[in-house]
Amino acid sequence: MRWVSYRSADGFTRCGVVHDNEIHALGTDLLELLRAEGGLAAAATRQPSEIVELATAHLLAPMPVPPAVRDFAAFERHVGNAGKAAVGDGTVSPVWYEYPLFHFSNPAAIKGPHDKIPIAPGARLWDYEVEVAAVIAGDCSNLDAGTAEEHIAGYLVYCDWSARDISASEMGFVYGPSKSKDASTSLGPFLVTPDELEPYRSGKGYASRMDGYVNDEHYGGGSWDEIHWSFGEMPAHASRGTTLRAGDILASGPVGTGCIQELSGHRPYLASGDTVRIEVQELGAVSARITAPEPP
Repeated sequence: MRWVSYRSADGFTRCGVVHDNEIHALGTDLLELLRAEGGLAAAATRQPSEIVELATAHLLAPMPVPPAVRDFAAFERHVGNAGKAAVGDGTVSPVWYEYPLFHFSNPAAIKGPHDKIPIAPGARLWDYEVEVAAVIAGDCSNLDAGTAEEHIAGYLVYCDWSARDISASEMGFVYGPSKSKDASTSLGPFLVTPDELEPYRSGKGYASRMDGYVNDEHYGGGSWDEIHWSFGEMPAHASRGTTLRAGDILASGPVGTGCIQELSGHRPYLASGDTVRIEVQELGAVSARITAPEPP
C-alpha cells in the first residue's frame, strides 16, 4: 500500500490509500490510524470518505508532525566521504562500527514533498541529503535487531536540509549538529508499506536507487542496499531503554555521494532559485524550490 496525507478542500489534514492515481481518503490522519487497533492494514479495508485525484491533491508530508525524528548515519561511504571533505581524512572512526549513531531532528520543521525550502538564516553552504526513513507502526521498546522490522509501518523519502558552514562550527563541540539541521526536513510523497518493497530485498536493504538532482542535473547517489546499519539494527538501538512511539521517524542518513558536501567542491552549494529533486526508487521523489532566507 501507498499512503499519502493531503489538505482537503475544507482545510483539514486527511490521509488515504493510493489506487490507480486516486486517493481513497479516510476522515482522519495517519498518526491516528497507526495508533488505532489494527493499524494501517485494518484502516485500508474501510470505506473511503472521499475519492480525490492524486494529481490535483495538495500533498503534505505523509507524517506531518511526527512525535520524534531520529536521523542516523547508516551509510559507510557517506561517512568516509564527508570526513574527507571536512577534514581531508576519509578514515571512519571505530566508534561508528560499534553501534548506529544518530541525532534528534526537529518535528516542527517537517515540510511536504513539494514545499518551497528557505535557506536557513545565516547559512552560506546550504545542502540537501538523499535519505530514506522508516515510520514506526506502534509503541515499542527494547527491540531485537532480528525482528525490529516488524514494527515498521512503512518507508518514505527523507531530505535533511543542512547548513554545512553552521554544522562545521557546531561539530567542533561535543553536542553535535543542532541549528545546522533545524530549519527544514522534507518527507514524502508516499508512505510505502514494507510488503511493496519485499521483491527488491537485497543485503541489509533493498535494490533501490537513491539519487539527488539540482536543476535537473544528476549530482550523485547510490543504492539502498549499500547500507551498513539496517532498519532492524537502527530501531533496535534507538529503542534500547526507552519507547519508540507510533509515528516516530528513523532516517538513514545520506547514501554515498547523496549530498553536495561529499562532492569535494565539484558542485556548488544551493542558492535561491535552485530546484532540487530527491528520488528513491519505489518510494517516489521530493521536489523542492530553494528560496531566500526568511526574515529573522
